[in-house]
Amino acid sequence: MRVAACSLELYIPSASSLKTKRQILKSLIQRLRNEFNLSVTEVGQQDLWQKAELGLAVVCHNSNGADRILQKIFDFIESDYRVEIIDRRVEIY
Repeated sequence: MRVAACSLELYIPSASSLKTKRQILKSLIQRLRNEFNLSVTEVGQQDLWQKAELGLAVVCHNSNGADRILQKIFDFIESDYRVEIIDRRVEIY
């Protein structure tokens, strides 16, 4: 069993207020939870309008499975025109 933990720094160009940012993130987080069996939450940069940091974790059978599911998650997020991934840090335990 492997646990993949990831921290994603996101840029939200269309966010003009914290309210708009929260709406976009809430939608994205809910879509991620519906699409993938993972835990995800906002973990940083909560006071900035156009930046966000998400923490996510997923459990897989092996490292290859963890890599595959993380790539699918990254592709899913990148397909959302409202956000851009600036940085990502991944650890597999």
